[in-house]
Amino acid sequence: QVQLVESGGGLVQAGGSLRLSCAASGITFSTYAVGWYRQAPGKQRELVASISTSGTTNYADSVKGRFTISRDNAKKIFYLQMNSLKPEDTAVYYCNCDYSRGYLKYWGQGTQVTVSS
Repeated sequence: QVQLVESGGGLVQAGGSLRLSCAASGITFSTYAVGWYRQAPGKQRELVASISTSGTTNYADSVKGRFTISRDNAKKIFYLQMNSLKPEDTAVYYCNCDYSRGYLKYWGQGTQVTVSS
């Protein structure tokens, strides 16, 4: 049974911070790239940040310098630290584990992040 469980979403004022967590089970975690996606109302789902099996990170231009993705292979948990939050960051955030560039993909249940102005 593969399971990804997200936590850490909530309501925060503009300029504040949140840390999202995703705990994985049922996979050989260290062999998967992991990432965070988000979907705002009426918009396409977009990749926010990812980190490879070797530690290489990628970020959407809109979050560079504000968000940091990290992973703890021993705990099988990965994180998205979100600082300097803006109202346009408001979305449902989904965690994802990806084996071999899409050969296998697993998704968390989503967590709501709301940033008020």
